Amino acid sequence: MIHLLHPWLVVATSAMLAAAAPVAAAAPCEPRPLPFAKDGGPWKHAPLSSLKRDTVYTLVEDDGRTVLQGTADSAASLYTAKLASPVAAPVGLSWRWKTDTLVPNADNRDKKREDAPLRVLVGFDGDRATLPPEEQKRFKRAERLSGKAPPYAVLMYIWSNHVPVGTLIPSAHTSRVKMLVVASGKEGLGQWHTVRRNLAEDYRRAYGGEPGPLLGVGVMTDTDNTGAKATGYYADVRLECDAK
Repeated sequence: MIHLLHPWLVVATSAMLAAAAPVAAAAPCEPRPLPFAKDGGPWKHAPLSSLKRDTVYTLVEDDGRTVLQGTADSAASLYTAKLASPVAAPVGLSWRWKTDTLVPNADNRDKKREDAPLRVLVGFDGDRATLPPEEQKRFKRAERLSGKAPPYAVLMYIWSNHVPVGTLIPSAHTSRVKMLVVASGKEGLGQWHTVRRNLAEDYRRAYGGEPGPLLGVGVMTDTDNTGAKATGYYADVRLECDAK
């Protein structure tokens, strides 16, 4: 069951990036930071499964700033921020991240090696009635398991071992999750990198249509498939209405 209803869809996206039904009315975009704060702020831990070890997320100080550290040891879970109300696309998203090491043997094109030291996920609303029957069945099963409807679509930005930057990787488990490689290889390990993405452009490339309202954002460091250890750092996640 875990493989048929992959955690991306069942818990990771349902628990904190839950969709409204029917398609939610979206608020106009307003630039806003999504800070990692000691009181939790908009962020919460989102376990994937009782059968999996959780990634350990802790707030640490880095050069006088509070950042999120995710440490995975044969583990996988998310840290997510659901928006108080859906935000109309197009919208930009920026963040900073760093990792000291890659996950040995990881390859997100292979479901048996689908791990990464750094991931940023974005959930979108949409009309589930337009999906193929098999996907609608997955959504219903996911909703029964989690008690909440998964988002219509998820974009996942990853740091890959060797897959070229710009590669779009479809999930092996569902057509509603697409991974986009935005960093790859050993160059830049141990350094902070700023990433800025135009979510509307990325969504069009991934799904061939216009994005629905933005529901929430998540981060994830995971090594459950390879059994390795990895640590990733995240900071300064921000929605930007200027999506350049």
